[in-house]
Amino acid sequence: MGTFLRSLDRGIGFDLTQAFLGINLCCSAVPRVKRVKTQSSSTATCKPSASSTSYQLLNGAIWQHLSSVLFLLLSLGAGLGAATAQPQTSAYVTNTSGTVSVIDTATNTVVATIPVGIFPSGVAITPDGTRAYVANILNSISVIDTATNTVLVTIPSGQFPTGLAITPDGTRAYVVNQFVTNQGDNTVSVIDIMTNTIVATIPVGLGAFEVAITPDGTRTYVPHQQDSILSVIDTATNTVVTTIPLSGTAGIAITPDGTRAYLTSPGGGTVSVIDTATNTVVATIPLGTNQNPFGVAITPDGTRAYVAINFPNTVSVIDTASNSVVVTIPVGVGPIGVAITPDGTRAYVTNDGSNNVSVIDTASNSVVATIPVGVGPVAIAVTPAPQIPTSKEQCKHHGYLKFGPPAGPFKNQGQCVSYVVHHSH
Repeated sequence: MGTFLRSLDRGIGFDLTQAFLGINLCCSAVPRVKRVKTQSSSTATCKPSASSTSYQLLNGAIWQHLSSVLFLLLSLGAGLGAATAQPQTSAYVTNTSGTVSVIDTATNTVVATIPVGIFPSGVAITPDGTRAYVANILNSISVIDTATNTVLVTIPSGQFPTGLAITPDGTRAYVVNQFVTNQGDNTVSVIDIMTNTIVATIPVGLGAFEVAITPDGTRTYVPHQQDSILSVIDTATNTVVTTIPLSGTAGIAITPDGTRAYLTSPGGGTVSVIDTATNTVVATIPLGTNQNPFGVAITPDGTRAYVAINFPNTVSVIDTASNSVVVTIPVGVGPIGVAITPDGTRAYVTNDGSNNVSVIDTASNSVVATIPVGVGPVAIAVTPAPQIPTSKEQCKHHGYLKFGPPAGPFKNQGQCVSYVVHHSH
């Protein structure tokens, strides 16, 4: 109760703790009261004068008023606590028509449409959920404030940025820049999230389109369609440390435990499974004849991979234990991107040909809603679950940046550590 009262004191601007205990009111607000010192204590106490009846009436009225205020504040505090515990989850969809559609996943309705750059493609959201980064193919990155759903800043980028991903600590964004000719290698731009500036440029192979980062933030994986390789970047040095031969890759997703990467092959109609410890192909999953897979996303528990099959307009669900397709789900026309909610109950699929998003119930693997969005939806990202630091170690090395409401955001490591100390049990 003491902690709660202190927090309310700061919020409403007066000493609620003292008011609740009746100290100030007794000794200063009530007339005809004199201080006396008891024999057992040197602490000043309050004692009514001869007009005790007036004192009792006034004191009773004050306590009744305070009780009402306290009950109201406690109710408000409980309501705020519930709202914080269940934050709104949103899905951000890039439309090639030049906008981003924001879907409230609780109601499956579009709640905002945000103008961005020309031909927006990839989208990624910071771990604290406060910013969405959008790659606009005609050479810019739009940074969206997810609280107001407005563009905060536009960053000049490399040539033809397509896919992007953000490190787990929220400090950097890796953006793939794709040339449309063979005049030179593609590159990956590294953006400092704090300053929104490009701090490094990494040469990679041809036909790079997507990018994924391991959960520990040490490796960035970039598949190439033209070179038929997978580049592996060491994020500490921002250099390519190895390449893995593959056939015509497009989409990529890494399991939550970081042990495997799943890559789609539009030309081959397969999904390749990479062991990230050895950087070797350990399985190739056939999807069927004339299958054209693009986007892929993995459930938070790591048991299922959802693959958007651009033709013939389906989503294949892969059991990651057996690496086999367990069900195929019809969706809209030309599915490309896939994203899964933090609780794993819904998969959201962008349908480029029908200008909508299919919502799949992952328990029944059936479409439960179809949401109209902008023209030519491509990529999609869902705001992550709130993260709360539980150890001082998580605050180090810029780790404090990844924490948002209800714990943060923290301005520095010290604030993060202080939170851990005061909330540890």
